[in-house]
Amino acid sequence: MHLYTKSELEHIQDKSWQLDAYRAFHEKFINKTYKFPCIPATQGYQLDQLRFVFLPSPLNSETSSYLAELLEHYGKKAKKIGDYTSLVLFLERTKKEEGLSVTAYEDWFWNLLQEVHEIDSTPWPEEIPQDPHDPLWEYCFNGERYFLFCATPSHEKRQSRYFPFMMLAITPRWVFQTFLEKPGAGKIKGQIRERLTKYDAVAPHPDLNVYGSDDNYEYKQYFLRDDQSSSRKCPFHVKKHPKS
Repeated sequence: MHLYTKSELEHIQDKSWQLDAYRAFHEKFINKTYKFPCIPATQGYQLDQLRFVFLPSPLNSETSSYLAELLEHYGKKAKKIGDYTSLVLFLERTKKEEGLSVTAYEDWFWNLLQEVHEIDSTPWPEEIPQDPHDPLWEYCFNGERYFLFCATPSHEKRQSRYFPFMMLAITPRWVFQTFLEKPGAGKIKGQIRERLTKYDAVAPHPDLNVYGSDDNYEYKQYFLRDDQSSSRKCPFHVKKHPKS
């Protein structure tokens, strides 16, 4: 499956859900009145360093295998794309999603991540804890560490997590590490917080934190609910690899 660039998607001609998804993303990221909070993400979009993929519904039995294949492919070429790269996934919306709750989407999200992990043939990195309730845990695939972001059609108050299709953004950990090394990174982090406060109808979620902090749990940030609540336990578990 193809990883699309912004330049390629700007030339979509046919009327399709893929075109609707891309246009919604484009409008969200170029809006000058309601600026999308994540400044590095908007920079990545402007620089054409984001890569886009269209996938079937999470309920499709082949979606997890498609995603695993794409993530492996993306992980191998990400560093050549640029310092602000992310993989953005748009998932086809079906009639089964009508009236779906935010927490139902949360279940879909974790089921998909677990299925993709089950396909991964690379052992979990030794330096990364296997327990999601450890501050140093983060999602890994093919030996690469990733931060995940999920937006859904059911989010209303938290517009930073709203999108007319279920959308995932997957960012390699090294992207954040590189960003923090840039001049002015601390100031930009403050600007992101300010934008977030203006963008959403609710206060920034209490689970938003800094990776590595003693009170931080990455899994809670992957999927933020529309209110200030969060799951008490992460449903993800690392599979056991057979000893060689």
